[in-house]
Amino acid sequence: MERRNFLGRAASLVFFAPNAVERARAATAGDRRPPADVARDEDYWREIQSAFTLDRALINLNNGGVSPSPRAVQDAMRRYLEFSNTAPVQTMWKVLEPEIEVVRARLARDFGCDPEEMAITRNASESLETVQLGLDLKAGDEVLTTDQDYPRMITTWRQRERRDGIRLKFVSFPTPPPSLDDLYRRFEEAITPRTRVIHFCHITNTSGQIFPVKRLCGMARDRGIEAIVDGAHAYAQFAFRHSDLDCDYYGVSLHKWLLAPHGTGFLYVRKSKIGKVWPLMAAPEGMTGNIRKFEEIGTHPAANHNAIAEALTFHQAIGVERKEARLRYLRGVWEERLARNPRVKLLTARDPQMSCGIGSFALEGMKAPDLAASLWEKHHIIVVAISRPADAIRVTPNIYTTLDEIDRFCEAVEGMTRG
Repeated sequence: MERRNFLGRAASLVFFAPNAVERARAATAGDRRPPADVARDEDYWREIQSAFTLDRALINLNNGGVSPSPRAVQDAMRRYLEFSNTAPVQTMWKVLEPEIEVVRARLARDFGCDPEEMAITRNASESLETVQLGLDLKAGDEVLTTDQDYPRMITTWRQRERRDGIRLKFVSFPTPPPSLDDLYRRFEEAITPRTRVIHFCHITNTSGQIFPVKRLCGMARDRGIEAIVDGAHAYAQFAFRHSDLDCDYYGVSLHKWLLAPHGTGFLYVRKSKIGKVWPLMAAPEGMTGNIRKFEEIGTHPAANHNAIAEALTFHQAIGVERKEARLRYLRGVWEERLARNPRVKLLTARDPQMSCGIGSFALEGMKAPDLAASLWEKHHIIVVAISRPADAIRVTPNIYTTLDEIDRFCEAVEGMTRG
């Protein structure tokens, strides 16, 4: 009865607008071309672009921070929120909240893991800090990460240094590095008998460098070392499954490349490891081996996590291989054009095994914050200045980005080099 009432009420809340998922499916239906060919088909991507509610008076090239959701995801979240507010103790807690299990199962199937290894969180930071703060470590234990890791994660380890007396060590690497073998060797050579954890990004948020995850996790496992992988920018940007990583811990933000509601993420923990990780917020002893103990945060925003399902449907309607090819293509367009300028230095590897849609560059004679400010003030172009590994600009288009917007961005940068 509750489900029938929910469906009846939800139907009355539908926002009648072009269906983003159906547009994506229609554009994809029967298309057998290689993803690299589809990546260059502007008519195809125009259908995808129309699924978003955007202000085309500005150009958003900072999708690595947080991306807009397509209309279908916004509509789903709005329906859930409106239904929740009719009588939250009934409609949110008893009707909508149990649907998190559907979301869990679908995400687990897409990632390639057991649903009992998948916790729904609010972002990658919450996911990763759950493991960082939940592992038992003692004074003198060493944690190994890179000097290009996400600042919030470094802050978390610094707190454990102050609180528990652990020691944080850093691996440095050039941008771009010469090879994946080079990245592997740098970690291997930095490990000592005191190393208890290695922590690294699947793909860095700064230069977009992809790491050899499976090799690093295997090396750590062979030595009895825990390996924590930051997948904030990897999941839904390019194609992979858990079997390609064979990791024990993996944290994701779903509001980046999956285009899910803001404030959604997941944490993967291998089933055999769940019991040894303390949750961020206390859970009953009976939940020690239950992945849901990592979701014990009090009242959940059911509308947010339920609408993840619509984002996943949109993502799968396009196909991750097509999406990956499009992101690589857009990055290639702006990089190849700006690389002709002697004042531009590209910081991201061109090898497709080492990078995808994220790229960064430095402009000789101009500080990155000044360049980012000027691009916004003069051209309404959004990019982000980064300070590591160099004073540079990170550029992250998304599938709604047009070639015209990439051209306008390049023209703006070229104009500044002439100035």
